[in-house]
Amino acid sequence: MTTESALAELEALGTAQNRKVYARHGVDRPQFGVSFGNLNTLKKQIKKNHALALELWQSGNHDARVFATMIADPKQADEALLDAWVQDLDNYVITDAFSTFVGKTSLAQAKAEVWIQADNEWTEQAGWNLIAHLALKDQALPNDYFEPLLGVIEREIHTQKNRVRYAMNNALIAIGSRSTTLKAQALSAADAIGAVEVDHGETGCKTPLAAPYIEKVWARKKG
Repeated sequence: MTTESALAELEALGTAQNRKVYARHGVDRPQFGVSFGNLNTLKKQIKKNHALALELWQSGNHDARVFATMIADPKQADEALLDAWVQDLDNYVITDAFSTFVGKTSLAQAKAEVWIQADNEWTEQAGWNLIAHLALKDQALPNDYFEPLLGVIEREIHTQKNRVRYAMNNALIAIGSRSTTLKAQALSAADAIGAVEVDHGETGCKTPLAAPYIEKVWARKKG
């Protein structure tokens, strides 16, 4: 599939209703309005096509960039590519998609550690998204890797940028879901933090309370 045919396919799949929905979620760059269901169907046809992913990202179209994260090859992702793409992030939808891709690369931990210290909302969000991913997926990391991060979350979450607060809250939940030791520490941090205020714009999204969410995760594990 060529870049032109891929963009034409994406445009054909877009709808005005989806464009309105994505706009309410902060997407203000050119977009077609393609549902994630249709993106996943198209992904199954293409599978991995790294060269196409690079060109789709360069198009600047929101849907094309989301789709690029789905068909890019994590094994071919080097530091230069990830550092270039992270600079292009401009809303939380693409940031979440980008974070999912980076989580599949060998650079996830290194990028998380750098990006959570950035002074940019979307870069920091990506970093904390990756911390959550590592907590849930990387069993090779020791539990004590995450303990200092709980301290950072407890101290800084209320003074952070809007979507960084949301990502940090999710990371707190993920860390608390990793082990019984971290559960106790995460619940203590969650109690100290209390409710986390996040502006979700013109959407029905809500920010979960970390403590009861962690308890629900462990209840499901026991079940």
